[in-house]
Amino acid sequence: MSDKPRLRQLKAKALKDFLRGVQRPEVDLVFLLQDLEDPVNVGAAFRIADGCEASEIILTGKTPTPPDSTIAGVGRGAHRRIPWRYVEHADEALVELKGMGYMACAIEVAEGAVPYYSLKYPDRVCLVVGHEYHGVTTRTLSVCDNAVYIPMYGKIKSLNVHVALAVVAFHVLHQQLICG
Repeated sequence: MSDKPRLRQLKAKALKDFLRGVQRPEVDLVFLLQDLEDPVNVGAAFRIADGCEASEIILTGKTPTPPDSTIAGVGRGAHRRIPWRYVEHADEALVELKGMGYMACAIEVAEGAVPYYSLKYPDRVCLVVGHEYHGVTTRTLSVCDNAVYIPMYGKIKSLNVHVALAVVAFHVLHQQLICG
C-alpha cells in the first residue's frame, strides 16, 4: 500500500468546491504598469490580478489599455472584472496611493533593491512594473518606498514582466502564511 495521495485533475463543480476552501489572505494589492508596450503583458497582468483578487490595476504612460483584443484574450476577460484606470504619469498615481496608506514597491533590479522574499510587506501594497526593456523609470523609482528583484542564476538576468509580477504578487499575498 502506497502513502502517495490519489491525484486527479479537478473540473467544473469539484474545482470550484476545492478552491472555495482556500481563504484569501487580508492583503490589499494594486498593480501599476508603467509604459509597457506588449498587450500580452497587460492581459497577463489582468489575469494575475484576477487570480490574486487585486483591488485595481493602474495603467500609465504608453501602456495599452482595454478595449484591446490581445488584452481581452490573454486576460480571459479579466479587464471586465478588475477595476482599472489610466493615469498618464506613474509617479502621480503613486503619490495618491501612498497618501491612502499603500507601500509602493517596484519590481526592478535597481540600486538598493532587495530580494523579493526578504522584504516585509504591509497589508496595502502597490507593485510597480516597468517597460519590458527599460524597466521602471528613475522618476518613478524616486517615489517608490522599496524595490525588489528576483534573483536569477542563469545567463538570462530577468523574467518576462508578467511572470515577475506573478512571482512577487503571490509571495506578497501569502507572505503572512509563510512567515507567520
